[in-house]
Amino acid sequence: MRSLEAKPLLLDIHSINLHVTHGEFEKLCQNNPDLRLELTKEGQLITMVPAGWESSKQNSKLNSRVEVWNEQFDLGEVFDSSGGFTLPNGAVRSPDVTWIEKSKLEGISTDIAFPEVTPDFMIELRSKTDSLKTLQEKMQEYQSNGVRLGLLINPEDQQVEIYRPEQKAFILDSPGSIDCNEVMPGFILDLSKIW
Repeated sequence: MRSLEAKPLLLDIHSINLHVTHGEFEKLCQNNPDLRLELTKEGQLITMVPAGWESSKQNSKLNSRVEVWNEQFDLGEVFDSSGGFTLPNGAVRSPDVTWIEKSKLEGISTDIAFPEVTPDFMIELRSKTDSLKTLQEKMQEYQSNGVRLGLLINPEDQQVEIYRPEQKAFILDSPGSIDCNEVMPGFILDLSKIW
């Protein structure tokens, strides 16, 4: 019997454009819970690699800061990066951190996997494997679909891009915090342990 040399098993999906319907996307997600998937407005399936441990740690810090504020004021709900939402343009996206005001969630059935609701606040955290251009395009999509305040946090360059409706993105270099009061009363996002 010949000895087989171990070769890595690779799945190259970057060169393949897979298009699915919303129904197929939901089934795909149900049948493959370990995959991180999103769906573009054109129905293109997007696969994402798991976050590295450093990005995961930073995501956890950001999410917990939003959650602590939300527990205090009880004005909405906080979702992590595994929560997906259908935007008005039909895309199914899952920001790293999402906050949605309570009134928007009234009447939405818990049976719906990816409800049609626009987040009020969201954060995308750039990891080492993320393309900045791709994340900026996603932020513009969130912005054009009604997200009231979006933050693109880029630890590599120590920058935060701030997205508001009908405004050009504003970039801050190495901010210690971001005042989010315009959407989330009393909330200042501490970034001191992100850099």
